[in-house]
Amino acid sequence: MAHPTAAVLEYHLVSYRRTWRSSALSSFILPLLTMLSFGVGVGAYVRGDVAGVPYLDFIVPGLIASTAMQVAIAESTFPVFGNFEWIKIYFSQVAAPLRIADILGGHLGFVLFRILTSTAAFLVTTALFGAVHSWWALAALPVAALLGLAVAAPTFGYAASVPSDNYLAMLFRFAVIPMSLFAGVFFPVESLPGVLRWLAYVSPLWHGVDLIRAATLGVAPAWSVAGHLAYLATWAVAGWLLATARFRRRLTI
Repeated sequence: MAHPTAAVLEYHLVSYRRTWRSSALSSFILPLLTMLSFGVGVGAYVRGDVAGVPYLDFIVPGLIASTAMQVAIAESTFPVFGNFEWIKIYFSQVAAPLRIADILGGHLGFVLFRILTSTAAFLVTTALFGAVHSWWALAALPVAALLGLAVAAPTFGYAASVPSDNYLAMLFRFAVIPMSLFAGVFFPVESLPGVLRWLAYVSPLWHGVDLIRAATLGVAPAWSVAGHLAYLATWAVAGWLLATARFRRRLTI
């Protein structure tokens, strides 16, 4: 008999087998177009190197990290909210019965699957463009997974707490977009004013960007590897605890 968490993961994988085509554009084609438009298009107008490397080499690892974050957010907002408010799958699962940890763990496992497949495809594509310069680039995959978990876990808790899907749009507007713009994806955070720079350091995305950029370029990150990993793990653990508490409150009668 399969472990209950694995059974929940299998449910999401089977469901995804029917709908994967709808996510292909956002997961694979849009990041590629972003790389071509910014890395190649805008990069042609950037004079000199950025942080000591060509602009394409600088922006690609940031886009890999940003892709991991965006996939994590996309799979942790409306799908989670919908499982509570619209199709109510979570209520069916808890009646099976499954534990809260099984429901949450299986769904987060599916989110990690989506993150890894999306970032792996992006990494292969960027390698074909010559923007990967070290075998350490393979480390980008576990880093992307940890970054995705650091983002997805607290987002699960948030999506389980809000009374309306309007609050999910607010999350994109006030958290996802600022992180995407000011966390070192498109330009070094050192060029930001002091307050904005520290806000970038607080965001999980910057830590993922710094680690993945170091891996693809084969250089040391700006901060310590252990510090980056510990910070992302803290977000993931705190998010898991928050999500567990919110799921238990919603699903326990």
